[in-house]
Amino acid sequence: MKRSLLIALCSVLLLVFCQSAFSAEATWLEDIDQAKTIAKNENKTIFINFSGSDWCHWCIKLDKDILSKQEFIDYAEKNLVLLKVDFPKRTRQSKEQTAHNEALAQKYNVRGFPTVVLLNSQGKQVGVTGYRYGSVADYI
Repeated sequence: MKRSLLIALCSVLLLVFCQSAFSAEATWLEDIDQAKTIAKNENKTIFINFSGSDWCHWCIKLDKDILSKQEFIDYAEKNLVLLKVDFPKRTRQSKEQTAHNEALAQKYNVRGFPTVVLLNSQGKQVGVTGYRYGSVADYI
């Protein structure tokens, strides 16, 4: 009985370990200049996610339903430079990061959250969106 329980426990732990080891996470930058340099060098679109990550219902939903899904992460890895411009209420940011984020929100005329701004590889704005219903494929 003890041996069966031990085997079952080990199996569950192995499964959890394998899932976490093979699930990728997107790399989100926080500096626009770094994002522009990478986008230019790799000929990628910059995907700027203006978010209230710890309080905005639709921001949390966008992250959960789209941005954290493997299909989006795979697409982003090949085509996008991801930039998160966050306006959290519970998480503290440095004064420099807050100023950087506020300047970007003003520059791109952000009026609500989430707002997604797309820039081409040269840094020119080519699109704006937010949360949209549908699948990851629909969003892409």
